[in-house]
Amino acid sequence: MPVPLRKPAAVPSRLRRRIEPHEQPAISGGPRGDVTIAYRAVPGKSPGLVFLTGYRSSMEGAKALALEAYCRGSGRACVRFDYQGHGETGGDFESCTLSTWIGDALAIVDEVTKGPQILVGSSMGSWIMLRVALARPERVAALVGIASAPDFTELLMWDAFDTEWRMKILAGTPWRGPSSEGDSKTVVTRELIEDGRRHLVMKDRIAIHKPVRLLHGTADNAVPWKLSQRLLEQIDSDDATLTLIKHGGHRLSKPNELGQIVRTADELVHRVEGAARTTGPAGS
Repeated sequence: MPVPLRKPAAVPSRLRRRIEPHEQPAISGGPRGDVTIAYRAVPGKSPGLVFLTGYRSSMEGAKALALEAYCRGSGRACVRFDYQGHGETGGDFESCTLSTWIGDALAIVDEVTKGPQILVGSSMGSWIMLRVALARPERVAALVGIASAPDFTELLMWDAFDTEWRMKILAGTPWRGPSSEGDSKTVVTRELIEDGRRHLVMKDRIAIHKPVRLLHGTADNAVPWKLSQRLLEQIDSDDATLTLIKHGGHRLSKPNELGQIVRTADELVHRVEGAARTTGPAGS
């Protein structure tokens, strides 16, 4: 009998978590005190939305901006941010791991947001979203996974390498190559693989009991949609659905696809608000 996946051990913080009070706020700190986590926050009502980007993506992407526009239009709080080594945030990308990026996301939830939050994760961001939900169940009200890539370092990277490249990576030679989207480089280090194994979620039941909405394109060449189907089956929540978008690629950033994402977020907002009216406010 599989053992349900429970709240993970706390990820060691590398942040001093000082919030800069200026137009483009950032959380300052880092392993050597020299990294700032850049973010954009829109004030508003709860539940708020937090967008978690994918591997080598930034908070200026179409999905993040579409969700922010929705929040501005509805008076809802919203936060988007860049992990260390991504976008406007400093740090050496190749020295970062899942622990780094999970820690960044936890710092944003802990220090920037208030009250219940709906997490929206894209690709790698969905994996990080799951880890944040497990670590902060009292703060997370619902989840939206877009082209979800949980355990991608193992399932989509390590499992795809032949023996020769596995030996090279373990000996300290990073694998470098184009991304499946062709617009950025994929870098696979020993540290990325080994640290990723500390955070795997797909081997056991996932003890998340909040509403979950998964969206995936049937033409996704980077992450197969069946991975989202597996994720749906392994999450404990009974209020979980998977929507397949015909001909949709990995980005899901065409106007109709962005509309589907926004509608999904809006549906969860109303569901969470309705539950709060029935049972009282959640989170803190």
